[in-house]
Amino acid sequence: MAKSAVSTLIQWQPAAFFETRDATISCTLCPHACTLADGETGLCKVRRGRGNCMETATMAAAVCHSDPVERKPLYHFRPGSKVLTLAAPGCNLTCGYCQNRRLSQFGRAAGARWEAEPVDVNALVDRAADESAALGFSYSEPGLSAELLLAVAGAIRGRDIPLIWKSNGFLTPRAAHTLAPLLSAANIDLKSAVDEDMRRLSGGGLEPVLETIRIFLEHDVWVEISTPLIPGFNTETSQIRALAGIVASFGNLPWHLLRFVPEFRFAKYSPTPPALLQKARSLGREAGLDYVYVERALGAEGRGTRCPGCDTILQKREIWSATPTLHDPADCPVCGERIPGRWLKETS
Repeated sequence: MAKSAVSTLIQWQPAAFFETRDATISCTLCPHACTLADGETGLCKVRRGRGNCMETATMAAAVCHSDPVERKPLYHFRPGSKVLTLAAPGCNLTCGYCQNRRLSQFGRAAGARWEAEPVDVNALVDRAADESAALGFSYSEPGLSAELLLAVAGAIRGRDIPLIWKSNGFLTPRAAHTLAPLLSAANIDLKSAVDEDMRRLSGGGLEPVLETIRIFLEHDVWVEISTPLIPGFNTETSQIRALAGIVASFGNLPWHLLRFVPEFRFAKYSPTPPALLQKARSLGREAGLDYVYVERALGAEGRGTRCPGCDTILQKREIWSATPTLHDPADCPVCGERIPGRWLKETS
């Protein structure tokens, strides 16, 4: 690890998830398990050793705005509802295609500067309540904002404000077990079905992500999974089948297939053809997944929820919005099939 050279504008705060060993601090938040001397930052660039303790930079946000839950994407969680979304700089992975690199790759990529401000937790929770919105952590890696999540959860104090994540899932089991009970829903990335390819793409291993999904499901977090399909990387038929098999092993979860757009260090790759996304959708259904979605490239059909029993269209969506037609309990009005999800109560 290197001595911290980040801006003095950062307001470092006490962190959780660490162990003290002799003169060093070991981070227990993610599987990198960085061992830090005083003043050293971890691979994420937003956690550092300080004396016999650890500090975090992520009691702050560079983004705080309202957007639809469909943007996470979460399609089976309170359709049409709003999310007040936060993001602090930093990530514990180094994905070469990251569209949010100026935020996520703080301290590692050119142009990724510190532009975050401290979060007033009580004001944030009041704003979410006033807007009847969930609170979401997205755009960078929310796991690195673990301490902020803990503070926000404490400030909610029983109010109906769901907490949701869009995450890479690269956590230790200890952290996942601690944080999962605070979350209502999460969309987790599954980038590859092969550990070696996962490391080549992101700098992190596959098994910790799979274990995080297991733990979240164990704690009754509603989970949806996203996979970027990158031509020349994970788009062979056998690779897609392997990915679909992993998703299906967790149950009939919604699976979001993301169209890759050349970015960052993956600028040499080609965009994902719509025909490939359609093929992947079919392979997902062959694996037993009834809810396989493509946000843009296949139009409204790729975003709609159909009943797996009778093929009735039950929930239509725009790219980042929906007028909710599925409510709790979400039974198909034609054949009675129960549609899994966490739906809003129907108002009279």
